[in-house]
Amino acid sequence: MIVDAHHHFWDPTRREYPWMGEELAAIRRPFGPADLHPLLEDNGVDRTILVQTVSSVEETREFLETAAANDFVAGVVGWVDLTSPSVAETLASLVSDLLVGIRHQVHDEADPRWLLRDDVQRGIAAVGEAGLVYELLVRTRELPAALETVRMHRDMSFVIDHAAKPRIAAGSWDAEWEQGMAPFSDQANVACKLSGLVTEADWKSWTPEQLEPYVRRCVGWFGPSRCIFGTDWPVCLLAASYARVMDALQQIVGLDESIFGRTAQRVYGLPES
Repeated sequence: MIVDAHHHFWDPTRREYPWMGEELAAIRRPFGPADLHPLLEDNGVDRTILVQTVSSVEETREFLETAAANDFVAGVVGWVDLTSPSVAETLASLVSDLLVGIRHQVHDEADPRWLLRDDVQRGIAAVGEAGLVYELLVRTRELPAALETVRMHRDMSFVIDHAAKPRIAAGSWDAEWEQGMAPFSDQANVACKLSGLVTEADWKSWTPEQLEPYVRRCVGWFGPSRCIFGTDWPVCLLAASYARVMDALQQIVGLDESIFGRTAQRVYGLPES
């Protein structure tokens, strides 16, 4: 079973997306299940994970309804206010077999150590107690705090989104990213999404060869059993079609059954079929 473990839906006609600036004008339109389903069929993808886009419990509830209405969406990574004293109650109100994880746009916080705030740590603990994955949406700047966090919560699962966004477009090797990511290889409770890399490269001129060193480094650190495929559709459309994103990763790692499905099934507790 092939799983695309990272994609989004959104509708700018009915909700504000603060991160969607002018440089993203090409994708500032509604994207929903009817747009994605044909792409999944064309590319042999069986199931997906729908991931939050804004800091909104309302969006999470909508995504759970969307997942219930579309068999191909096997799980939802939603959002809750980790700093809220009632975070456990909010998580309880969202209880569903389809809710598999929680994330927050940590890389947009002014404080690089935001994850280590006492209230945030209580919130992350509540995510783990609810049996959910916590997804780390971070860049290199936040990796030290992320590492402390995963070490403090060894009994819960974490996923690093987009391989922590290495600066591929800069041209030279991102040594600072490498230094920040390498220690996670020893953290058995952490998996890494091989997603979003095409938009960290030059949108107009990227090649699989430019992505390959970063992908191979991640697979070397985590192994296929802790690496997860995701397209980051429709964000990926800024640089590549859905098919080209899949093809690029397959050129690098082949159609590895763990990376393209089994790891996501295990980490998110997805059904076998």
